[in-house]
Amino acid sequence: MTHKEKAEQLIRQRFYCSQAIMGAFADDIGLDIKTALKISTGFGSGMQQGGVCSCVTSAVMILGMVYGFYDAQDKEDRVISSRKVNEFMRRFADKMNGAINCRDILGKDMSNPDDVAAMREAGMLSKICPNVTSITIDILEDLLADRLGDMVDGTLDLADMQESDEMQTVLASLRKFRRFRKNVNNLLFSAKHNVGFIQFDIRQFKIVNDLYGERIGDEILDFIKSQLEEVCKERQFYINLRSDVFMVVTEYSAEEELVGFIQRLNARISNYKSVKLQMTYGVYTVEDRQMELRQMEDRAAMARKAAKQNAVSNILFYKEQFKESLYNRKFIEENMQAAITERQFMMYLQPKYSIAKNEIIGAEALVRWRHPERGMIFPDQFIPVIEDNGFIREVDYYIWGEACRFIKQCENDGIEPCPISVNVSRVHLRDNECIKVLSDLIKNTAIPKGMLELEITESIDDQAVSSKAFQLKDEGYTLLMDDFGSGYSSLNILLETPFDVIKLDKRFMESMMVSGKGKLILEQVVAMANKLGLGLLAEGVETKEQVDLLQSIGCDQVQGYYYAKPMPKEEFYELLKNQGNQ
Repeated sequence: MTHKEKAEQLIRQRFYCSQAIMGAFADDIGLDIKTALKISTGFGSGMQQGGVCSCVTSAVMILGMVYGFYDAQDKEDRVISSRKVNEFMRRFADKMNGAINCRDILGKDMSNPDDVAAMREAGMLSKICPNVTSITIDILEDLLADRLGDMVDGTLDLADMQESDEMQTVLASLRKFRRFRKNVNNLLFSAKHNVGFIQFDIRQFKIVNDLYGERIGDEILDFIKSQLEEVCKERQFYINLRSDVFMVVTEYSAEEELVGFIQRLNARISNYKSVKLQMTYGVYTVEDRQMELRQMEDRAAMARKAAKQNAVSNILFYKEQFKESLYNRKFIEENMQAAITERQFMMYLQPKYSIAKNEIIGAEALVRWRHPERGMIFPDQFIPVIEDNGFIREVDYYIWGEACRFIKQCENDGIEPCPISVNVSRVHLRDNECIKVLSDLIKNTAIPKGMLELEITESIDDQAVSSKAFQLKDEGYTLLMDDFGSGYSSLNILLETPFDVIKLDKRFMESMMVSGKGKLILEQVVAMANKLGLGLLAEGVETKEQVDLLQSIGCDQVQGYYYAKPMPKEEFYELLKNQGNQ
C-alpha cells in the first residue's frame, strides 16, 4: 500500500489530514500506527483554529523525526534538517500559491462555527483537503528519498545523487545507522537468549586530540572500528554513534559472558601505537523487548556516563537511579545560567575562629543554590555537574564578586571587616583569565587585596598549577592550601607552591584523633607548619575534645560546626557587627 493509499484510507475513517499523513509514514519513521495517530492528534487543532495547515505541521514533524539531531554537536544533521524543512516549506507554498494557513487554503475560518457549517454543506473539506494531503505526500516522498532509500522505489544509488562528497559521506553514515537499527530490531525479535547494549567511549578524548592532534584522533577511531569488525561475530552489531562514542548490541547467555566480551575488546583497543587509551563502558541488559530502541540506547548511555565517575571499575551496568541522576544533571544544565542571571546562587559564609581569643578572624565563602521551585539545592548535587561542563568558572566569578562586595559593605558600614577566602577551581589554574577577573574585582570594589584570600585544593599537583600559584602570589594574594592531608602529595606541593596557610582536611583530623600515633602525627604537622612559617587552620572541628587537642599542640585557628555552620551573608554580617560592639 502506498503512502497516498494509506492516507486516503485514514481520511475515509474521519481522521484529520495531519493524522492521515503521520499514519501514512508511521512505518518509515519507526512508529506503530496507534502512536503516530496519537502524536498527530494535536496538529489537527491547528486547522480548527485557522492557523498553519496541519498538513504542514505533520510534514515538518516527520522531517524532524527523520533528519533531526539529538546531539547539539551533530552539525551535519543540523544542516540537513534545516535544509529539508526549508525546502518543504518552499515547495508547499509554491504548490498552494503562497498559502500555508488553513484559512487561506480553505477560504473559510475553521474556528468559526458558521464557516464550518457552510464548508460541510458545500463539501469543501472532502474536495480540498485530500488534494492538499496528496501534495504534501508527494513533496515528502521526494525529500525523504535520500534518507529512507527504498521507501518509494526500493533502491538508492548514491552515485546517482548530485551531492557533494561531504554530503555523500553523511548520507552513507545515515544509511549505516539505519541498517544498524534494523539489525538490532531483528535481533530483539528473534534472539533466543538475552540481549545487551554496550556503549563505550574514550575517557578524555578531547585531551588526546589536543596532545596528539586530530589526525591521530581520527586514526584511533578508525583503529577501534577495525577491531570491532574483527571482534564482533554473527548476531553482534556495532556502530560509531558519534565522535568517540561506540555501541555494540549482542546476544548473550550470562552477564559474565558480556563482561568477558568487554574485557577482550578492551585489551585490543586500550593501546594505539604509543597512545594509551582508557575506555568507559555502560551496559544495559534488555528486560522488556517492547521498549523503544532509543530508550534502550539511552540506558546504556546513562550507565556509560555513570562509569566515568566510578573509581572502582570502568564497566557499569544500568541501574534505575542513573535515570534520576541524568534528569538531575539535565535540570542543572538547563537552569544554571538563569541561576546566575536571577541571583539564585547565594554566598554563604562559614566563620573561622581563634581558639585563644574566641572571636572571628575570617570566613570562607561557599555557594548555595536556592531555586524558586525546587528550593535549596546543595553543592554536592550541582558542583560535580558544573565542574564537568566548565560552568564552575562562572559560579566562582559570581562568588568572588559577592565576597568583594561584602568586604566593601562592612568597610562602608564602619564594621571591621575580616579576610574572606574564596575557592579557586582547577579550571582557573590553566588559563590567565582568573588573574584579570580578580584584579578587576579588587579595583572596582577598592578593597585591600589582602582581604580576599584564595583557597586551592592540595590534590592538584602539576606544573601548570604551580606556575599559576606563583603568579597569584606575585600579584599579592594570600594562598591557602585546602584539604591538606586528603591526597598523596601534600609535602611535594608545599615544596613546589608558595602557600601561606595550610588547612587541615576534616577527614585527616578525624583519622588522627583516634589513636596516640595519629595525635603525634598531628602534633608534628603543626610543628612543621610553624618551622616553615606557614599559617595553620583546622577544618571540620566539631567537638570540644578536638578544640582542646588543637590548642594544646599550638593550632589556634579553626573552622567547623563546633563554632558555627555556614550561614547566609546577612547572618554573618550581624555576627561581625556584634563582635565589633563588644
